[in-house]
Amino acid sequence: MRLIVGLGNPGPEYVWTPHNLGFLTIDRLAERAAVRVRRPEGKALVGLGKLAGDDIVLAKPQTFMNASGVAVRDLLRRFEADPAEMIVITDDAALGRGTLRIRKRGSAGGHNGLKSVIGTLGSDEFIRIRIGIGPAEPGEDLAEYVLRPMDDADLEQAAESIDRGVEAVEMILEKGVDAAMNRFNRRADVPAGEPNSGDPGSGPN
Repeated sequence: MRLIVGLGNPGPEYVWTPHNLGFLTIDRLAERAAVRVRRPEGKALVGLGKLAGDDIVLAKPQTFMNASGVAVRDLLRRFEADPAEMIVITDDAALGRGTLRIRKRGSAGGHNGLKSVIGTLGSDEFIRIRIGIGPAEPGEDLAEYVLRPMDDADLEQAAESIDRGVEAVEMILEKGVDAAMNRFNRRADVPAGEPNSGDPGSGPN
C-alpha cells in the first residue's frame, strides 16, 4: 500500500491558491485512479484505489498546512505504510513555475507543511515532489502570495505542473524514485543547496 499525500489547506477560500497545488495534484490523481478522496480518516480525507498497478491511498490532510504532520503520522499508522515509501506532494515558492523536484529525503527548507511532517515523524526519510510556484512579484509578501487565488494565467500554468506531478507519481510507482528523479530533476532553476521554499508564518501557511 502506497500512501500519497498532497499538502494544502482545507476550505473553499484556499482551493485555487498556489499553496494548494498538493491538494490539486491529489484530485488529478484521483481522476486517473477513478476514486473519490472523500472518506474521513482521522484528520484527513482519503480515497483508496489502484494506480500503475499499485494499491494506493490518496490523502488530503484537513489540518491547516502548518499542522500537516499530525494527519500524516496518523495515516501512516492507520494504513501501516512505510514512511520511506510515502510520497508527499507540495508547492515550492523557491522553484520557478513549471519546475518539479523529486527527492528521497531532505530538509523542509522553510516550507511549513514539510516542516510539520518532518518534525512530527522525527524523520525526513520520505519521498517528496515539490511543484514550483515562484517567484512572487518583487516586494510582494510571500505569505500573501501563496494564499492569493490564482488568475487565469496562473491556473493554466498550474494545470501543466499538476499534469507533470501526476506523471512523476506514476513513474515512481512504475519504475522507482531514481528513474523519476532522472527524468524530472533536469532543469536547474535554483542552485544546489538553496532552500526549497521561503514559506513563512503560521496557520494556513
